[in-house]
Amino acid sequence: FPLGSAWLPGSILTLHVFEPRYRALVRECMAAPEPEFGVVMIERGREVGGGDVRSDVGAVARMLRVSETDDGRYAVIAGVGRRIKVHTWLPDNPYPCAEVHDWPDEPTGEVDPDLLQVVTARVRRATALAMELGDPVSDPTTALSPDPMVATFQLGGLAPLSDHDRHRLLCAGGAVERLVLLAELLDTVEDVLAFRLQD
Repeated sequence: FPLGSAWLPGSILTLHVFEPRYRALVRECMAAPEPEFGVVMIERGREVGGGDVRSDVGAVARMLRVSETDDGRYAVIAGVGRRIKVHTWLPDNPYPCAEVHDWPDEPTGEVDPDLLQVVTARVRRATALAMELGDPVSDPTTALSPDPMVATFQLGGLAPLSDHDRHRLLCAGGAVERLVLLAELLDTVEDVLAFRLQD
């Protein structure tokens, strides 16, 4: 399911499905033993109508709740889980299809707990400021997993980042690299928020 935004593991994805090809995807997923589908970010193009250029890195979304409207559209709530890499894009049939493999975090060492604590505080502060400015952001007090690998993904989803930057976090090799990159991205975020607060 190519989307115009980047989704990290640990996120909750809500979809309004109205295109016939994606209605078919939802029906097939609901009939499967594991109601899952892949989500990747569209690098160029639009969500509706096809003809897009898609990223080769994404994640698996598992349907948690599905409701159908009288005219056959679907409202889907899905939990975003493990990362995937696309090996080969296949012809649409009728929705986008690909051969993929799971992409677990690479063993890059232990996450520095002090850095994790500092980055967590920075993310919460930046998200609270963005909320104060009226930006559509998540709750800055959201609880994080005690697992550092999961927490680094959650922080990336919580932080007020662009989809491009969030996708960069998704593509980071492992939790250590992801946390360092997030700290670097926050430098720009904090500067922009400080500038906006001056107005």
